[in-house]
Amino acid sequence: MQNRQEENHLHHQENSECAFDDIPKLGTPDRYDVEETGAPVRVGGRKSALAVVQSRHVADKLRNVHPGLAFPVIALKTLGDNVQNKPLYSFGGKALWTKELEYLLLHQVPGFDQLDMIVHSLKDMPTELPDGCALGAIPERHDPRDALCVSTQYDYKNLDELPMGAVIGTSSIRRQAQLRRKYPNLVFESVRGTLQTRLSKCDDPNTPYTAIILAAAGLERVNLSHRITDYLDGPDMYYAVGQGALGIEIREGDKRIEALVSRIDHEPTHLRCRAERSLMRALEGGCSVPIGVRTKFDAETRMLSLEAMVVSVDGKDSVHGNISSKVISYEDADVVGINLADELRSKGAQSILDAINIDRIY
Repeated sequence: MQNRQEENHLHHQENSECAFDDIPKLGTPDRYDVEETGAPVRVGGRKSALAVVQSRHVADKLRNVHPGLAFPVIALKTLGDNVQNKPLYSFGGKALWTKELEYLLLHQVPGFDQLDMIVHSLKDMPTELPDGCALGAIPERHDPRDALCVSTQYDYKNLDELPMGAVIGTSSIRRQAQLRRKYPNLVFESVRGTLQTRLSKCDDPNTPYTAIILAAAGLERVNLSHRITDYLDGPDMYYAVGQGALGIEIREGDKRIEALVSRIDHEPTHLRCRAERSLMRALEGGCSVPIGVRTKFDAETRMLSLEAMVVSVDGKDSVHGNISSKVISYEDADVVGINLADELRSKGAQSILDAINIDRIY
């Protein structure tokens, strides 16, 4: 019988003495779900409501397979959480969600618990991790598709019904670029904040937004799936690399933690995401690059299919490709991504990526 105590309030740690070289100060950490059994294995993550739900989800899965261990969740603010007034790609991209947390994974800092692992939205994880860090596991993926959320002021059911000049809120270049291919009549504006904040902005009577686009998995995780007006999928909208999946980052060479998290690794998800991340790495793409993907894996035949599209920011130029291959190992999945990247380059993808000038997007 698992012996653990769910606490109904937050535990705070003081960080007044904390100062990292070249690392912004972190917000006061919150500690959740403290267990009293065994040596604690600390699960770190961001402080947003969605991030805490994701961290708790991983902690619960770990408790189920390791009932004698404690997995307290520790949530902290990152630079990406603190800067809400400009698109992420314009001031640092994915590292904004990971840098401070990785520092606490690798170092002991006065006033903070050292983390044993970090739970990320996999789409927010750079494909190249810092020295000393490794991707330890990827649990089973949720729905990777994007979702259209129409303002409560309107009755539109899908993108085809939106009038000319309708404003779509999204800070994702990938989403903007793909939608401009089919819907050149739409206008796109950046929108930042938590899921709840973005939905509130969309519903505000004075809002410029007719609708916003969010990841379906995030909405479903925080019980907001009722706000999904329509699900978006290829060929009109391919999803982001790693979208819908969680990545568990650990210290490289930490065999104990590696063994613990391996029990919740989901091979079909890991193979699909590994191929997607390999493709992005081979194309030298980041979160600001309009690369959309769609993957499938057949567990019986071991066939992995990877489909991808690279689109210019204005939506006028695009390159599409797909590849299928039998995969046995994660390294095989890497090769699938590399091979598709080569195919896309042969069709002109690199010239599209090279032409992107982040400073001139808006």
